[in-house]
Amino acid sequence: MVTKKMADAINEQMIREIYSAYLYMSMSAFSSDMGLKGFANWLMVQYHEEMYHGMKMYEYLQSQGVAPRIKKIDEPPAEWSTPLDMFQEVLKHERKVTAWINELMDIAHEEKDYASQIFIQWYVTEQIEEEENANDIISRIELTKESPQALMMLDKELEARIVKIPIDFSKGLSAAESQN
Repeated sequence: MVTKKMADAINEQMIREIYSAYLYMSMSAFSSDMGLKGFANWLMVQYHEEMYHGMKMYEYLQSQGVAPRIKKIDEPPAEWSTPLDMFQEVLKHERKVTAWINELMDIAHEEKDYASQIFIQWYVTEQIEEEENANDIISRIELTKESPQALMMLDKELEARIVKIPIDFSKGLSAAESQN
C-alpha cells in the first residue's frame, strides 16, 4: 500500500503533468498563430502525452486506494520570442520534470514502496526520451541559422508527428490502451 507521503507526492506530480499539458497546448496555440502548423502539431501531440502521463498517475493512485486530489492548474506563459526560445523553454521544463520524477523515486526508496518504484521507473525512462526530443529539435532549429526556408522544412517535418498513445480515457487507461 502506498504511504500518505508517497500518495501526496504522486498527486502533486499528477497536477504538474497536467500543467505540462497546458504549457504545450499554449505553445501549440502560439506556434499556430506564428503560422508554424507543424510546430503546433508537434506540441499538441506533446499535450496529449502529458495528459496521458497525468492519467497514469490518477489511475495508479486509485489502484492503491487513494482518491486523487484535483487542484488548481496555473496558467502557462502564452508567448515566446522565437521558436528556438520556445524549445529552450521546453527543455528547461522537461529537466524540471525529470528532477521531480527523481524526487518521486527518492521518496519511493525512502518509503520502501517497491510497487511505486516500479511505477515511477516508467517515468524515469520517459524523461530520457522527453529531454532527447527537446535537445534534438533545439539542435535542428539552430541549424536553420534563422533561414525561413530551413525553418519551414523543419515545420513540415514536425507536422508528421502523430499521437501514439490513447487519448480517450473515458473508460480508463486499460480499455484505451487495448484499443490502440
